[in-house]
Amino acid sequence: MDWKEEYKRRLVAAEDAVKVVKSGDYVVFAQPEAPALGLALVSRAGDITGVKIMGGGGSDLPIYDASWYDAFPDAFSLETSYVLPLIRDLIAQKKSDFIVSGLYGVPDIGEGMPKPIDVFMVQISPPDEHGFCSFGNSLWMKKEWARSAKIVIAEVNKNIIRTYGDNFIHVSEIDYFVEHTPSGKVPGGTDILGRKTTGPGELEKTIAAYVGTIVKDGDCLEIGVGGTAEWVAQFGGLEKKHDLGWHSENTVRGIGTLVMQGVINGRKKNINVGKCVATAVGGGTKEEMDFIANNPLFEVYSSSYALNPNVISQNDNVVAINSAIAVDLTGQIAAESVGPVMTSGSGGQLSFAIGAYLSKGGRSVVALPSTAKGGRISRIMPMLEPGTVVSTPRTLADHVVTEYGIARLKGKTQRERALELIAVAHPDFRAELKKEAEKLYWP
Repeated sequence: MDWKEEYKRRLVAAEDAVKVVKSGDYVVFAQPEAPALGLALVSRAGDITGVKIMGGGGSDLPIYDASWYDAFPDAFSLETSYVLPLIRDLIAQKKSDFIVSGLYGVPDIGEGMPKPIDVFMVQISPPDEHGFCSFGNSLWMKKEWARSAKIVIAEVNKNIIRTYGDNFIHVSEIDYFVEHTPSGKVPGGTDILGRKTTGPGELEKTIAAYVGTIVKDGDCLEIGVGGTAEWVAQFGGLEKKHDLGWHSENTVRGIGTLVMQGVINGRKKNINVGKCVATAVGGGTKEEMDFIANNPLFEVYSSSYALNPNVISQNDNVVAINSAIAVDLTGQIAAESVGPVMTSGSGGQLSFAIGAYLSKGGRSVVALPSTAKGGRISRIMPMLEPGTVVSTPRTLADHVVTEYGIARLKGKTQRERALELIAVAHPDFRAELKKEAEKLYWP
């Protein structure tokens, strides 16, 4: 059958499409979630029971409104693979569970999908002249999920961009199409993960400048999203570097501009030479997004490729730059929780730390402010608070950067690491940290 006829035959109202969801089904929403399908699904709350929903929490879908779980406790349960601000309260209230994923980027381990998907719901672009639709500015595991799910429902959004790489799906692989319903949010004001963007302060700019000194001409960069690390692209002095490469999970603001300027050109990469590789692009200015759309310099691949340490390490001089919540005096890095309270997710931090460790000339950098809670708490700690998730083990700790400088940990003893980290802690906490370090690591 001609794909155009097939598309018309499968185009239905959202309310009709979600009728395929049965009690007890496992329903997965890809980020950014499809608002028309979300509204249609919650409207069935009185008709179905025991439906488990997995979503990234990256939009304002009604399925993330806690009132649904109070009003219809038997209809839906929610779980997520990444704790974004929208879903943080649901996690804290125990109204959502958290998927503890394996190593992202390694097939069959880190895909975050340990059980079969009954219904997969996703936003896509309209089909092109060959019947292929784009997943837009982020792919992650959407392609694999679509091919493994029993039923795939796609919300067609004409505003979704197209990219090069492996970021497409054919009409024949989708069971139902529905027309996109805008969420009502005003575009802008959020980053690629739907978090509010407030801009950097002097502290973030200072940290970015320190991190920039670690980057050398010809390095292949990864920069993770986060309140500290992501500003390196704009304030790390990278515009003065030459022949940088890009292989990352996300593509933070400022990267598109560096490509326009010729700073990032990928000439020194060993694989995907001359290409900017990621599993998600965007989060920058409209000018950057317009530049990325349909630009062969940018290639979007599944996280099973972009986050695979074996792939990452094939490039020499990989520099992985990520944020953290806290670091203990041995170099254990916490990026997901404070005690048992989840505030974020590790994403690809561990995958890139391993990839950088295995890369010839590779380096790993963790950036964080020295304090939290208005200066009342040191983020450099003698020991992490009980229950805190260790996102990256101390065996992979390399550079730790605060507004007070750079601590170099690789190859050093516990005592040497403690002294390095105390030197970049806030001055108000250094004496107490030294006292605690002496108790822990000196006779």
